[in-house]
Amino acid sequence: MDHSGHGMMMDLPPFTLGRGLQFAPDSFFLIGCLLALGLYGWGVVRLRRRGDAWPVSRTVFFAVGVLSIAVVMCTRLNEYGMVMFSVHMVQHMIISMLSPILLLLGAPVTLALRALPVAGRGRKGPRELLLALLHSRYLRVITHPAFTIPMFIASLYALYFTPLFDFLMESRTGHIAMMVHFLAVGLMFFWPIMGVDPGPHRPGYVMRMLELFAGMPFHAFFGIALMMASEPMIGTYANPPASLGIDALSDQNAAGGIAWAFSEIPSVLVLIALIYQWYHSEQRAAVRKDRAADRDGDKELEAYNAYLASLQARSQ
Repeated sequence: MDHSGHGMMMDLPPFTLGRGLQFAPDSFFLIGCLLALGLYGWGVVRLRRRGDAWPVSRTVFFAVGVLSIAVVMCTRLNEYGMVMFSVHMVQHMIISMLSPILLLLGAPVTLALRALPVAGRGRKGPRELLLALLHSRYLRVITHPAFTIPMFIASLYALYFTPLFDFLMESRTGHIAMMVHFLAVGLMFFWPIMGVDPGPHRPGYVMRMLELFAGMPFHAFFGIALMMASEPMIGTYANPPASLGIDALSDQNAAGGIAWAFSEIPSVLVLIALIYQWYHSEQRAAVRKDRAADRDGDKELEAYNAYLASLQARSQ
């Protein structure tokens, strides 16, 4: 293997995947990424033409989130992820933990509700359908902690430690389905925790932090289990191509280390975001209270002063 300063992906010789077919970057995710960026950009342009502001930071977060998906699924990283467990784990962790956080910080649901036109009386357009979905029983169930936390955990243990993973990795369709599942589970888990977009569940900040830390330790345990294993545990990666020059067990240990590390990074990012939101929520509440006091002439203070005056009058 060449270590002359070029990237590993450029130095490794090409190899054949599956049944004699070369695995190409996945057009499914590429189309999805382009569509997501296009729709988001349309919403931002529509708001600005109407004279409404939209934070640049949200646009940046969303764009970087989409880009993170494109990088892991629409480049040669995806090709190597089919035969290297460590590379696959990078894909999994990014698309299930980092990408969802960035996408949710972009507040796409809020943008859609503000940008989509209101349908006429008695009719249902895209905005009305979105509102119906947000208030549906289905969304209340799949975004409830009693569902999201077990699903977040099961996506690791029930997938990797059963024959299901090897079955999905046998075909391009199975691989796509698995990555879509990872992304969907990540979005469901972090949506109520981030609290940027409206949703069926809006827990307080302390409860959001508890939900966050309820799922993260299981990623660390999963990573440790891979690192401590004395033999390859995943059949798909038990016999890597000889052209890669890697050892299956060492590659699995690296994958475990990646899973363990990623249990910390998203937690810190989300915690910072929650503290920032909490602080600004308290600031807005204080401003509203001051404005209310200005409108009513500070009746609470007047009532308190009147109470003190009455006490003084009684003592005379």
